[in-house]
Amino acid sequence: MAALANNDARTAYAQIVLGAKPPDVVADLNDQRRNRAIAALLESGLVERNAANELEASESIFRDLLTQQPRRQAQTGLARFMRLGRIERYPADMAERRELLAWIVSEAIEPGEHLTEKQVNQRLLSYTDDVIMLRRYMIDFGLLERTPSGSSYSRHDEP
Repeated sequence: MAALANNDARTAYAQIVLGAKPPDVVADLNDQRRNRAIAALLESGLVERNAANELEASESIFRDLLTQQPRRQAQTGLARFMRLGRIERYPADMAERRELLAWIVSEAIEPGEHLTEKQVNQRLLSYTDDVIMLRRYMIDFGLLERTPSGSSYSRHDEP
């Protein structure tokens, strides 16, 4: 996969997948860059030479890579609603939803801290792209308080 981080190799790979023949693969690059891109693809296994010495995309590379990945363990607790540190889905059970939201509030906002809406949104962005819905849920569940003017938000910590 690291080979695809290089723009030239990525372009060459796309052209090969779409059926371009060797002279047409990244034809706009100088020979050195072109050869380097193709070499990276061949070395990575993303591309192979067939019997006619033409380049073709390996049909098994992604399947092989996926079989090498460890199986995801069944997750429990709040982790089952998260993926890579972000909300994958909200719990249907309201007690679990509140628990998830309370955890995010405790991670994102310090007790006694007063933030603008923009600051709250910036912090919640690491948990979801829909920060408006997440912020609304936090307010509705009484975990986040907003001043009547809407100019400031703070964590609601029960005594």
